[in-house]
Amino acid sequence: MEIVHSYRNDPVLRHSFNALARETFGLDFEPFYRSGYWGDAYNPYSVVEDGAVVANVSVNEICGLLHGRRRRYIQLGTVMTANACRGRGLSRMLMETVLRDFAGCDGFFLFANDTVLGFYPKFGFQPAQERRFFTEVRQDGACRAESVPMNTPKDWSRFLKEKNRRESCGVFQLDADGLLMFYLTGFMRENVYYLRPLDAYAIAGLDRGCLTLYDVFSPEPVAMERVVRCFGAAVNRAVFAFTPQDQTGLTAYAHKQEDTSFFLRGNPLLEDMGSILSFPDLAHA
Repeated sequence: MEIVHSYRNDPVLRHSFNALARETFGLDFEPFYRSGYWGDAYNPYSVVEDGAVVANVSVNEICGLLHGRRRRYIQLGTVMTANACRGRGLSRMLMETVLRDFAGCDGFFLFANDTVLGFYPKFGFQPAQERRFFTEVRQDGACRAESVPMNTPKDWSRFLKEKNRRESCGVFQLDADGLLMFYLTGFMRENVYYLRPLDAYAIAGLDRGCLTLYDVFSPEPVAMERVVRCFGAAVNRAVFAFTPQDQTGLTAYAHKQEDTSFFLRGNPLLEDMGSILSFPDLAHA
């Protein structure tokens, strides 16, 4: 038995990791790997026994700017143990290793299933409350949000080139193209829009009149009211799955994912949450 990491290019271990992820969460990271966007920032730490991954804690480096200051947070995720190997302390071994290896970061966070809330405080994590924003909308006019094709590697490259000419309108400006493309080359490939009146790009979804905004990339700071207006009369409510810089007219609320709790460890992250309020959905791994 050994702890291994940085093995994404090892086909045997990667396929074993994927098999356990599919069994545990219904997730398959193979399309992410084949897209070419699985880089060093997402790094599974795994217990390998007899050539197979039997337990895992993945490290996801979340880097970006907060009020002009560079930050490097570590999100822990894809925590899993094969059924036959539970009760042997493998997750504890992995947690201790990861916390030691990344002790120099600006803080750790994770989203834990409510069935294991007693586990993470043993490692110095404390529960925290996220806050997000919404607004009720009454507007008319045609939709001026143009769907951006995200079907081929050329589409992906073109979008990233345009996105990186702009800046996120979020308080915490992510520098995590790999994680972003995990979503946009997969199940969110139809959620990319170009907002021509603003020369901006939005990652968004519209369901029965409710617009969810995941991030907005603009050449200059822009009011969220103008972003919402680009989606036309079909919108009667807007929810923000990131913390926008412009919060004019928005209502804050306590946010909690169903059956999931948010945990933090270490400074400056504990203090930074007063500004971040909530990690963007696009930063979840």
